[in-house]
Amino acid sequence: MQQAARQAQPEHTLSPEELRKMNAYWRAANYLSVGQIYLLDNPLLREPLRPEHVKPRLLGHWGTAPGLSFIYVHLNRIIKARDVDMFFVTGPGHGAPALFANTWLEGSYSEFYTDVPLNGEGMRRLFRQFSFPGGVPSHTAAELPGSINEGGELGYSLVHAYGAAFDNPDLVVACVIGDGEAETGPLAASWHSNKFLNPARDGAVLPILHLNGYKIASPTVLARIPHEELESLLVGYGYTPYFVEGDAPERMHQQMAATLDRIFDDIAAIQRRARREGAKERPRWPMLVLRSPKGWTGPKEVEGQKVEGFWRSHQVPFGEVRTRPEHLQLLEQWLKSYRPEELFDENGAPRAELLDLAPAGPRRMGANPHANGGLLLRELDLPDFRDYEVEVPRPGGALNEATRTMGVLLRDVMKRNAAACNFRVMGPDETGSNRLSALFETTGRAWMAERLPEDLGLSPDGRVMEVLSEHLCQGWLEGYLITGRHGVFSCYEAFIHIVDSMFNQHAKWLHAMKETPWRRPIASLNYLLTSHVWRQDHNGFSHQDPGFIDVVLNKKADIVRIYFPPDANTLLCVTDRCLRSRNLVNVIVEGKQMAPQWLDMDSAIKHSTAGIGIWEWASNDHDGAPDVVMACAGDVPTLETLAAVDVLRQLVPSLKIRVINVVDLMTLQPKEEHPHGLGDREFDSLFTTDKPVIFAYHGYPWLIHRLTYRRTNHKNLHVRGYKEEGTTTTPFDMTVRNDIDRFHLAGDVIDRVPGLGYRAAHIKQHLRDKLIEHEMYIVEHGQDLPEVREWKWPY
Repeated sequence: MQQAARQAQPEHTLSPEELRKMNAYWRAANYLSVGQIYLLDNPLLREPLRPEHVKPRLLGHWGTAPGLSFIYVHLNRIIKARDVDMFFVTGPGHGAPALFANTWLEGSYSEFYTDVPLNGEGMRRLFRQFSFPGGVPSHTAAELPGSINEGGELGYSLVHAYGAAFDNPDLVVACVIGDGEAETGPLAASWHSNKFLNPARDGAVLPILHLNGYKIASPTVLARIPHEELESLLVGYGYTPYFVEGDAPERMHQQMAATLDRIFDDIAAIQRRARREGAKERPRWPMLVLRSPKGWTGPKEVEGQKVEGFWRSHQVPFGEVRTRPEHLQLLEQWLKSYRPEELFDENGAPRAELLDLAPAGPRRMGANPHANGGLLLRELDLPDFRDYEVEVPRPGGALNEATRTMGVLLRDVMKRNAAACNFRVMGPDETGSNRLSALFETTGRAWMAERLPEDLGLSPDGRVMEVLSEHLCQGWLEGYLITGRHGVFSCYEAFIHIVDSMFNQHAKWLHAMKETPWRRPIASLNYLLTSHVWRQDHNGFSHQDPGFIDVVLNKKADIVRIYFPPDANTLLCVTDRCLRSRNLVNVIVEGKQMAPQWLDMDSAIKHSTAGIGIWEWASNDHDGAPDVVMACAGDVPTLETLAAVDVLRQLVPSLKIRVINVVDLMTLQPKEEHPHGLGDREFDSLFTTDKPVIFAYHGYPWLIHRLTYRRTNHKNLHVRGYKEEGTTTTPFDMTVRNDIDRFHLAGDVIDRVPGLGYRAAHIKQHLRDKLIEHEMYIVEHGQDLPEVREWKWPY
């Protein structure tokens, strides 16, 4: 067993010349970082600094930048010395000045942005654009070469890094974790990703915990616990932590070089044991803890107050540079302390000896193709989804668990792409519960931790990833997709809310990526939300929440798609469509319980392709205008709508009813708002311009109003959906509690269709009595009425 923790001692790993050059490269990166935050012009200080050379609004984060650049230059040395395929994940997301600086220094930035060349004018543009209108953001984002994470929110760097390393055996992902970021829940769980990383077939992740001591205005937890306690924590997570600590540049460079050599020796040894010697046990992967001052090499004090090594250096160490001459002088002294005349030639380009330190071509971390995963994306080998058809002799004439059928399709997707190693399914311990257990016929659950003889289905080579952290499932999949692979995330509907914020950041990433010309399209993020709000028979109120859909709809229309397949055949069509799509977030909401099947495959293809349509077989308005339109979206709302139609046909045979089913929720929006939206004329032809519309919807009812408020007939639209009424009860009672059951829907029709006259009172009383009968029956028998449980579409 390897030693649990190691303290690297200063060694003379670097020759005096190597040390001089690497320190110069680091000074250049720090100079460029400061310049981005402060300067509008005069980038090389070829003339005295004047107020107009300084940006009117000083934005950005300095504190973490020198540490990031220190790490970057040392990783460059490792890449060149060992020919390592590596890229850089920036956990301290607002450390972007350092990453813009380093990608510009290595030349990759200018290749992607030819208007920012590697000379003095390019430096001026690099400075001007940073956190400036029409420029680039102050945090890592899709616009930054080499980045795979949206750095505006902390906590996701390490899980993204592991997602990138899965199935990439030759890749090393260096992930810098800020000590503020380390306080977040997702990051705390991410340490356990090492229990899923197989050294025989996956790449390596090098976590680098950067302790600079402070957040925006207070200390960080991990920087203020004793060394022994921190070491024990990291050893307990399963790592061999190496420590590099100090503030003297020369000593730190030597210590860092020696430590990284040892770490990469460890990584090579772990992979050799697994790949050549067949070692099966979980290795203790190395990691690095770098303790350096916040705002290292910046002003030590400003107006008598501590700055370097303190929280005051977190963002802009001092402001009012345009209006206070002493601050202008301080900025000039700070910039000149890096001796730019030694670093850049007469044209403003980095001197040749600095350029020689950077790797070449795709070995540069800003140009690594894994960080632009669309370059590496291979199409999935997909089976023909029609081969999985559920036989439906007539509408409602078969029963099926829709997600079980989807699981069989996913099993074969997994099997056909096994050699390519580019497809995984994530889920929080619910793959079997969500009826996707057919996957286990071709793969196991990924697992590198200890295994017991009685364990079933755990495998180092498993391609189903289960862990009771939605954050890890989401983050692994994001890292996997952004680096050029495919996957599905299956989750209980109520608990997908845990990753609301992660979804939000990924959607923003996709939007920015689409506007970044050199970014190639990636496979879509596909959610399957099941075990949904209407069938939480034993879990009850805590598991009843369909609100993730509302969160998704806040994003840009060119990014999100939401599907409500009413049955298994439609689900197969939608699944195939989602797996083939690019640069989207697809949300599929589908129940897992045994339910009636409505459409044969031919009808399902036509219906899912259109996304919305009249169900002719359920409607009786063929010879004229309907008296009422009954619309539905979702499997349970569809069932209750059709049952309500049956009730109405029995009670009011003359009533003309049109049934509309919605698979693609986005069709309800105007086409000006969403690419799948219906034009007004088409929408009006479906929903009429003046007839009552009763809409049974899977989620919160106001969302349908939000999507349709501009439509002609919106005033006649009445939506039933989940209204936060729930408990542990029968399936049908859940619909009754939320007024979306067949009897309430039929009552809504009676209330809104004119011309029923005095008959309405008798019909309403009948419906009321059925609801009373229902309540009495479930209290006595603990299950739904036989006529509800056994109902079938009779026409």
